[in-house]
Amino acid sequence: MSGKFEITNMDMKLGTTLKIKGKIASDADGFVINLGQGSEQLNLHFNPRFNDSTIVCNSRDGSWGEEQREGHMCFSPGSEVKISVTFGNDGFEVKLPDGHQLTFPNRLGHSHLSYLSVLDGLSVSSFKIN
Repeated sequence: MSGKFEITNMDMKLGTTLKIKGKIASDADGFVINLGQGSEQLNLHFNPRFNDSTIVCNSRDGSWGEEQREGHMCFSPGSEVKISVTFGNDGFEVKLPDGHQLTFPNRLGHSHLSYLSVLDGLSVSSFKIN
């Protein structure tokens, strides 16, 4: 399994897009991308789960909110992926490797994000914010 990729002083503002490239471990059950203010305050928790063929999105403000589940699974163990997340006024627009897009509301209402973590089965090869 891959380790933890974490940034605690990121400068992501409304209207910007985060692009992540990486490789999913061949033995992964899924992976997690978190964006927010810290590990207990997440505006976006993005979690593809291979065993369920589901992408789970959620928010966390000390405790978890209500899960949003998306049945569009385009990830697989051992594959290279590119994911982009656009941070807008109304929420997050996540573009998946096959071009499919999903949206998740900005429940916590922040206009600036300082925290990014990538956990479990995804090794990050590059990322940029623009």
